[in-house]
Amino acid sequence: MADSANKGKRPKGMKLAQAAGRYSDPASAQPVAAVSGGRTAGGKAGGRPAGKPGDSRRRRWINYPRAGKGPIRRWMPGWRFVLGSFLLLIITAVGAFAVAYSMVKVPEPSEFALAQTTTVYYNDGTTKMGEFADVDRTIVDTSTLPDYVGNAVVASEDRTFYSNNGVDPKGIVRAFVNNMRGGDRQGASTLTQQYVKNYYVDTTSSYSGKFKQAIMAIKIDREMNKKKILGSYLNTVYFGRGAYGVDAASNAFFGHPASEMTVSEAALVAGILPAPSSWDPAISPDQAKERWQRVLGYMLEDGYITQDQYDSATYPETIVSENTETYAGPTGYLLQMVRAELQQEGEFTDQQIDTGGLNIVTTIKKEDQDAAVDAVNNLPEGHSDRLRTGLVSIDATNGGILALYGGPDYLTDQVNSSTQAVAQAGSTYKPFALIAGLEGGLTLSNGYDAYSPMQVEGSTFNNFQNAQFPWINLIQATTDSVNTAYVQLNRDVGPDATNEVAKRAGYPEDTVGMDETLQNVLGSASPHTLDIAASYATFASQGRQHDAHIISSVTNGAGAVSYSPSTDGEKAFDEDVMADATYAMQQVVNSGSGKTALALNRPVAAKTGSSSDNKSAQFVGYTPQVATAVTLYQAGEDGTEESITPWGEYEEITGSTYPADIFTDYMTTALKDLPVEDFPDRTPGSYQRGSLHGTPMPVDDDYNTPEPQQPTAAPTTAPQPVAPSEEPGQPEPSYGNGDQPDPGVGQPIQPTQQPPIQTQNPNPGDPGGPGGPGGGDDRIPEPPRQGEQQLGNKNGQQQ
Repeated sequence: MADSANKGKRPKGMKLAQAAGRYSDPASAQPVAAVSGGRTAGGKAGGRPAGKPGDSRRRRWINYPRAGKGPIRRWMPGWRFVLGSFLLLIITAVGAFAVAYSMVKVPEPSEFALAQTTTVYYNDGTTKMGEFADVDRTIVDTSTLPDYVGNAVVASEDRTFYSNNGVDPKGIVRAFVNNMRGGDRQGASTLTQQYVKNYYVDTTSSYSGKFKQAIMAIKIDREMNKKKILGSYLNTVYFGRGAYGVDAASNAFFGHPASEMTVSEAALVAGILPAPSSWDPAISPDQAKERWQRVLGYMLEDGYITQDQYDSATYPETIVSENTETYAGPTGYLLQMVRAELQQEGEFTDQQIDTGGLNIVTTIKKEDQDAAVDAVNNLPEGHSDRLRTGLVSIDATNGGILALYGGPDYLTDQVNSSTQAVAQAGSTYKPFALIAGLEGGLTLSNGYDAYSPMQVEGSTFNNFQNAQFPWINLIQATTDSVNTAYVQLNRDVGPDATNEVAKRAGYPEDTVGMDETLQNVLGSASPHTLDIAASYATFASQGRQHDAHIISSVTNGAGAVSYSPSTDGEKAFDEDVMADATYAMQQVVNSGSGKTALALNRPVAAKTGSSSDNKSAQFVGYTPQVATAVTLYQAGEDGTEESITPWGEYEEITGSTYPADIFTDYMTTALKDLPVEDFPDRTPGSYQRGSLHGTPMPVDDDYNTPEPQQPTAAPTTAPQPVAPSEEPGQPEPSYGNGDQPDPGVGQPIQPTQQPPIQTQNPNPGDPGGPGGPGGGDDRIPEPPRQGEQQLGNKNGQQQ
């Protein structure tokens, strides 16, 4: 019972033994290990070794600091730890690279990298007029360049280019070590990495940016061949002097395209690439030459040139850097017109113009443009500083502008005198009424009494210097630009018809001052010089109207045509009407105020004009090939028109003075290479079409001036004096009291009190001027006397 009572109870000694880590079997009194894993008392493996009393620490995943080591060694990692960490680092780096490689995409090229210079040429397509550019760059097919051009850059920038995979690990280590030692900061970018920076992601110096560049460089190196990478790099890298790309650089440093570069020239521009502005030969000639020699040496070592090429190389000469303003001088007005036409007609944006690399051929003929500038500059000194001159010359066959003078310098005055400034047309508007009359049934043999002053429909009009004309036909009225005759003609055809002819010829609908009053025939409208030239170009082309334009063609970098204006034109007037009108205007040159143009020694039709108080003066004329208009005006201090201050040999400035001189001076050059052409003959019988209203007179087969009709008896009382309007501008009309009788249709208007007949110019002025004894615009010579023949023959030659 005692045994059974004690069964299952642990002896006290056993508890004490467990507390000590061991216990004794009561039966054998032999100690037994409490925990397996150490050795038994006999030294055999059987459990954990006996620990110190109270030691209950757990096993750690990383034995660091190392347990059971001395105070120094316990802090030194074991070899297993070092190897494991290194392998883990490699695996992590490879994994990160793989992820980055798969995630980084090659983006679209940056807009800046693709930006190219747009070049504007004269009409020959080769002579450069100017450029539009955000950057100076012309992308070229680098496969057409000599091999040494690209290899010079390789020798200078990345000698391992052809062998590396887009990055250069040795270069990276070398640069890292050098930078850590405090040496000159070095870069380790390969040529491919530089290309990536320039072409895709622009500039960045952050480590993440550098890493991205490296990934992209490796990717591009695998996807593109080396020649394509090198070619793209050559078209994007900055070489200095504002030149991006090797072609722009060659032009900037040597004045010719990259296709003409020599070995020495290629070595020079490649050598200064790391610091193109600082090492420019014009700034640091010694440094530039040292870099040139270095690159030549590398090219020889790497087998890109032969020993003979190396030995014969001489240091190249560079041209003076030209930093001219795009819009400087008279050419600036042309370039601004080119830009405006591209935007308005071709619908190009500013970005397309400035970065699209377009090639624009204009209609401007370089020799003619130079002649226009010279003709204006040949004006004698002494004129007002506020005098402005406009000149426009147009190819009558297609509307192309051959020359245009808008001012001396666009940078100092942005108002184009030929396309933006306006001035009253004066008597250059009269041919529109003449054409309206011819279309309405009048002939050149119709005419009017043309006394001065004369009241027409309640308004009083005067001839220049109050000159008196008995009956004259429309030829003589045009030759002498007789105001009162043309006012009557305008009454008969209607002022609205006169304006309509002007619009069909080329005047814009919104021309300032184009009203439908009787005096509009005297030039109250204020067109641009361009409008006047374009309308007379319609006369020169025998009635076919062409829109004036300055662009001939636009092609993109690939050579495809992007824009070309229509030059077909449209018929505006019948040819027989044009032949008659042209014949009348030929007499202005042969025997009227346009005699200065006789110096051209070929058929010329023309018209002079001046506005009231001589605030503007024009001469516009044409041959069958070319029409040219010249305008002088003077702007007051507040910008408004003021009378042109006389200077030089003329007492007053009118269309037949300096405008005629400029016209003749310019046209002498513009016409010298063109054949002499006669205007088309007038259609037989066209001068006998009949009368709209004016009194007709027969004309003989040679179109001679009919003998003037003798006026009726002189009035018994003289008219009240009226100040004459300075012909042929807009008059200062004095309106009647409304009691004047309607003179009736079909009869010339007679003044209510006819002045005495005056057969002499009432104020001949100083002798020797063009257009009559005293010179000046439309100064009226003596009216034709009985039996005189003042008109030319049908070919326009003076008799």
